[in-house]
Amino acid sequence: MITIQDNNYQGKVCSLHDTTDLLSIGNKPIRKLCYDNEHLLVFPLSIDDTDDRIGDSTIVDIYTEDENFVRIKSGNIMGFVGRKNQQMKIYSRFDNQEHDYFLHYMLQKVFSYNIFNLDFTSSEDNVFEFLVYMFPAMLKKTMRQGIYKEYRRFRQNDANVRGTIDISRHIRENIPFRGTVAYNTREFSFDNSVTELIRHTIEYIKTIPSGDIILSSDKTVEDCIKKIVSYTHSYNHTERIKIIQDNLRPRIHPFYKEYTVLQKLCVQILRHEEIKYGIDDDRIYGILFDGAWLWEEYLNTLLCEKGFIHPENKLGTGAIYLFEHGGQRFPDFWKQDIVLDAKYKKLAINGTRLDIERDDVHQIMAYMYRLKAQRGGVICPLTGNENKIISERMHKDSYKGVMAIYALAIPKDCNTYADFVKQMAKSENSFLHKILQEGKSEIN
Repeated sequence: MITIQDNNYQGKVCSLHDTTDLLSIGNKPIRKLCYDNEHLLVFPLSIDDTDDRIGDSTIVDIYTEDENFVRIKSGNIMGFVGRKNQQMKIYSRFDNQEHDYFLHYMLQKVFSYNIFNLDFTSSEDNVFEFLVYMFPAMLKKTMRQGIYKEYRRFRQNDANVRGTIDISRHIRENIPFRGTVAYNTREFSFDNSVTELIRHTIEYIKTIPSGDIILSSDKTVEDCIKKIVSYTHSYNHTERIKIIQDNLRPRIHPFYKEYTVLQKLCVQILRHEEIKYGIDDDRIYGILFDGAWLWEEYLNTLLCEKGFIHPENKLGTGAIYLFEHGGQRFPDFWKQDIVLDAKYKKLAINGTRLDIERDDVHQIMAYMYRLKAQRGGVICPLTGNENKIISERMHKDSYKGVMAIYALAIPKDCNTYADFVKQMAKSENSFLHKILQEGKSEIN
């Protein structure tokens, strides 16, 4: 297996022999790779809805070094990808090569699962177990849009004709005349191939170890499952292959956009036996995550409990307006007197220098001015045991305010994942205290 950290712009030199099977992964847009390879999952699954438009970026870029070696450069994508018998693991640059504790921890927080023995390695089962652990969170998020319904054709045979008469079927089934008429109707139904797919996924998860625990992670998940079960009265476990085939290509109405993501996740879970590693064909398989997206979603699990608003560009919620008749903007996080921009970057490493990019400074200042916030800045990870805040006051001729880098410490030298979780909890509590309490003293 080839291992490389994310955002390795200098690249890692590897032998051509070890990378031959992976050459078709390099230098290709993620959008095309996902379209051509149904066993490759990149989160967020709605890749074109992200601010970074990761569909246009690549997983890795591979360049020829000489006749025997290649150089592999990585971007903001991390996780696991493979082809044939060769695999590549891209770990977070805030982790170490031996353990993916930080990546595992962010996934656990974002997708709300409580599994401590999951090792993010090349194990054919462990990596795709992530899909099962993600299911409850994705189900909850999707069903906020309501139960999916679509038009279905029904074959009826009774005396209450309310559709198109099916003459051939009527002759076949009702001669001699029995007082009923064969006809077809087209009606909206909650029991359709999409909800049936979700039901099949639920029933499948029940059969795996810890499946019942995963599906009962909280009351909201249990309520969602009860609704799906109640609406899929035609469920038949023998029709699973047919249901999967019906859902291979999303065809969902734009109003139910979140269902497209859940639909793809369910198909992958149900086809688990077909996507195990080591398949000797040309399919590209794996599970990958956009670092910027995952970091922002992880921060949301911390900051939302402290009253921060996390606007959603896709849904148009939580926006601020720069002008009376427009100028819609979406800060990452804001509340009362503070606005924060999430950055999955190595900042706060140059002493006390406020090394925020020029465009980011201008954007944050615009948000601060609009919200009349006295504090603003970027929030980023930092390898180490101590949180760090680097701040600088606005010019004396400007309004009273402070811009800062808020760096959350990511412990590096932990022997076990349980130890890492414990250290992260301490780091988070101290970090939130500094932002909400100590930070206020900086402007006084």
